[in-house]
Amino acid sequence: MTRTHHFQPTFQLRLALHRDVIIGPGKADLLEMVEQTGSISAGGRALKMSYKKAWQLIDTMNNHFLSPLVSTSSGGNERGGAHLTELGKQVLAHYRALETQLSQQSVDAQALLSLLAPLNSTEQ
Repeated sequence: MTRTHHFQPTFQLRLALHRDVIIGPGKADLLEMVEQTGSISAGGRALKMSYKKAWQLIDTMNNHFLSPLVSTSSGGNERGGAHLTELGKQVLAHYRALETQLSQQSVDAQALLSLLAPLNSTEQ
């Protein structure tokens, strides 16, 4: 039996240095969720990510940019929280703008996608 799978190819933008992905789709989503929720744990939960994993991703980003992208404050009477720094907002904005430029609506993206062979798989 031959079936044609209709997968939609996608572009994923990743900025990598050595073995570290400094920012990619997951990290950008995490930055957005931290900004929306004011919390690393809530942002991670919204993305079905453990607090430890969320912290590791933020730590990687914070260590590779000129200054931290996420700032945290400790608890006390007014609960602690997290927010994007000005640099964090700039990085996220630039990342999203680049994603838009790479969208499948661009002429170059359409040209590249048109060169893909059809995906067929044979299952027996």
